Amino acid sequence: MNVKHNKPVTPGSRFRKPPDFGTITKGKSESSLTVVLKKSSGRNNLGRITIRHRGGGSRRFYRIIDFKRDKFGIQGKVASIEYDPNRTSFIALVNYIDGEKRYILSPKGLKVGDKVISGHDVPAEVGNALPLGEIPSGSEVHNIELTPGKGGQIVRAAGSSATLLAKEGDFAHISLPSGEVRLVRLTCLATVGQVSNVNNSAVVMGKAGRKRWLGRRPSVRGVAMNPVDHPLGGGEGKAAGGRHPCSPWGKPAKGYKTRKKGKISDKYIVKRRK
Repeated sequence: MNVKHNKPVTPGSRFRKPPDFGTITKGKSESSLTVVLKKSSGRNNLGRITIRHRGGGSRRFYRIIDFKRDKFGIQGKVASIEYDPNRTSFIALVNYIDGEKRYILSPKGLKVGDKVISGHDVPAEVGNALPLGEIPSGSEVHNIELTPGKGGQIVRAAGSSATLLAKEGDFAHISLPSGEVRLVRLTCLATVGQVSNVNNSAVVMGKAGRKRWLGRRPSVRGVAMNPVDHPLGGGEGKAAGGRHPCSPWGKPAKGYKTRKKGKISDKYIVKRRK
């Protein structure tokens, strides 16, 4: 997918770089695979806001995605490539020869009419899902399981892919998009190829209204508030804040370590991402 460049006829379109949906082949989703998505507006079960700056936005339907790819040995044909408002990547509607339909994450290069299959002893081609032990070293993979049979949990965002570096004993060495090298069991499934919609990070909204359509409410800078409202607030003139960026409750805004020491998964990390 490429990014369009609009003619700047309005202030909202001056800097806007919308996505080019040239690879999308169908506008309406498969009704048997969609459910109504209830909005929470960032609130928990008690009605308290736990995620700020959420609310409003267009109504969405959730597309049920097959992350498990557990139709082993049954070939499917790609019927359409569709847009999914709930994720950054595109999705593909697959019609299997036994009559069932399922959505999968669309890899880069997958086209209508292509055949996909999952299971053991299947070719390591784009869109096919098979155990890591049967995928050649150096291949690009996505939608990787961490527990056999649980379904793909990592490398699912638009344009992302992991590299299968080597195989040793019961584990494969996987280089993740973050730079982390991790051990994953050879029996875990992964899909061959790179996730579609590669240029998603280059999209520019162009105006605040477009963010509102996506359910994102305005965010106010801490330095623009009063001292009673934010640790960075107050000061004469335009004060810089005087401390590291933080939330209104003093939590570091740029992230801080939350991992507990001795986590079970630590032993599977070969190389940290930093």
